[in-house]
Order: sequence, then C-alpha cells, then structure tokens
Amino acid sequence: GVQTCALPIWSRPAVMAIAKKITINDVAQAAGVSVSTVSLVLSGKGRISSATGERVNHAIEQLGFVRNRQAASLRGGQSGVIGLIVSDLSKPFYAEMTAGLTDALESQGRMVFLTQGGHSGEKMLQRFDTLVAQGVDGVVIAGAIDQGAELRDRAAQAGMPLVFASRASYLDDVDLIRPDNMQAAQIVTEHLIRRGHQRIAWLGGQSSSLTRAERVGGYCATLLKYGLPFHSEWVLECESSQKQAAEAMAALLRQNPTISAVLCYNSVIATGAWFGLMRAGRQSGEAGVESYFEQRVALAAFAELPEEALDDLPLTWVTTPARELGQSLAECILRRMEEGQGAARNQIISPRLITRK
Repeated sequence: GVQTCALPIWSRPAVMAIAKKITINDVAQAAGVSVSTVSLVLSGKGRISSATGERVNHAIEQLGFVRNRQAASLRGGQSGVIGLIVSDLSKPFYAEMTAGLTDALESQGRMVFLTQGGHSGEKMLQRFDTLVAQGVDGVVIAGAIDQGAELRDRAAQAGMPLVFASRASYLDDVDLIRPDNMQAAQIVTEHLIRRGHQRIAWLGGQSSSLTRAERVGGYCATLLKYGLPFHSEWVLECESSQKQAAEAMAALLRQNPTISAVLCYNSVIATGAWFGLMRAGRQSGEAGVESYFEQRVALAAFAELPEEALDDLPLTWVTTPARELGQSLAECILRRMEEGQGAARNQIISPRLITRK
C-alpha cells in the first residue's frame, strides 16, 4: 500500500487565512461614497439616486459585506441613543454643556454617544458619518466649525435630526443654541462704568476667535455709548496662561498707568491678571496690595463655570450658564426628533452678572 507521512501541525503550510471582516467603511470606499450614504442605502431612508444605490449594492455584493443586524435595527429610530460631537471637551464651556445635556437626556431614558471632532473641527464630518452608521436617533454638534453648512446638508439628506451648540454664532439656518457674547460684554462693561471707571482695558483671547470678536464688539459698543475713550493699545491678545496674563497685566499698567479697570477674556486670564496686580502693588510702594487692587484697578471677567466653581477672587464675573445650555440642547434635539423637518430655531442663552466684594 501507499505509505503516507503526516507532517506535524506546526510544519504544515497555512492553507486557511482568517477572513478580514468587511466594514461599512470598506463598502463606502469601494463605492466612492460617504459612510452615511451607505447607511441610507441599507436603511432605505433619505434621498439616494438609483445610480448611487446600485453602486453601493454592487460594492456590498462584491465585498461580501454582512449587515450588522443590531445596528440595522437601531437605524429604525428606536436606539434611544443621541450622538454628541464636541470640538474640544477640555474647554470648561463644553465640559459643563456636556454634563447638562447628558443629565437631561438620561432623565428621559436616553443615552449619549460622545466623540470629539478635533480642536478646529477637522474630524467633524468623519465623526458624523460614524454616528449615522451606528444608527443614532439624532446628533448634537458642539463647536464653531467651518463645515457647519455641509453637516447640515448631510443631515438633511440622511433625514437625521441635528442641533448645533456653539460659543459663538456662525450659522443662521439651523437649530442652534448659543450664549449672547455681545450682551455679556455690554452688561459687564456697563457695570464697571457705573462704578465710576472711565478708562477700561481688555486682556486676553486670540484675534482669530469669533467668541472674542463678539465680546470685544460688545465692550467697544458700550464704551462708545457712554462717550468713553477707546484705544487699540488697550486691547491685548494673550494665551490662556496665568503666567502670560500676569506679565501682560504688568506691562499694560506700566505703559498705561491711568487705566482703572480691566476686562478679562476668561477665568484663567483673570487669575493671572490678579497676580499681575499683586506684583504691581508690591512694586508701587503703597501701604498694601489690597489698597492698590481695590482703589486703583478693578478686574472683571467672563466665566463659563457655575458660580460655585469660580475662584474666590474680588472680581466681577459675567457667566454663561453652560450646564443650562446643555439642558436646553436636550429639549431641542428631542423636539426636533419628534417634529421632523421644520423651520430652524435659534435660541440665545442670556448671561448673568455676579459681583463680589
């Protein structure tokens, strides 16, 4: 008979390879469309041309894509999950907003699928497509982003309820909730004027920031309203750094010793400015630092934290209740999910003035 020699298992040639799992991203790439378009074809929703549908289905067949039945059932609108894309969760405003949104949605039996879109929103479109593919019921986008119009159009095509939240206004024809930066600046500048200050400077923020532009606009308009002087050299840019703010504050006072109040872009700038004032007080040779601080220069600042979380400094604060904004977002996205398409709503959250002695 024919003799056979069995090779040990470890020496046999590999005749089977583990098949790579085909994903919805693979299908999108093969068909030359977005992930959200593939999702629309699978779910039968949205406005998809027959040519696009055929191309997607051909890619599905060629690749051997197997639908995730759980995800498919979620796409029916019964997932109970809301997608949230935040541009930068490290910013206090967006952290507080997320807490308010999550609390409100969870109290309604919903869950939040959280992802970040990048500091400048560079990943927003990709994250949106991923959330659509996961079958969320609606999407909230938080952050001033350049792709807002494209996201709006993609959401409309997918029939996906969409709400924006931002620290500044950048789109009019969408559901948007934001603070009133100009009013906040007007309120706090007017408060300083009524306390007798006529030479008020500005410290902090970058000129590329739309939020800063809106705040500076309110500050300037209020000075003009009361006939007070405005000088461009009194408006200083500064990174959100206590050390840089302290140095900028000291330089501002050296160059403009008649300034009696400074409006700070945020709480980090305000704390640094306060340290700068303390240093200036010590160098002034006056009887005490507190005397210099209270009698010569007043500080005011914008804050995006709840009142109880603010530093215990003798400042005037104007706050945007970001947690309440998050709760309003929850109401807005749930209403949009219930109503479907309709006229866009813009909602503005009013600021609050907090004075401390």
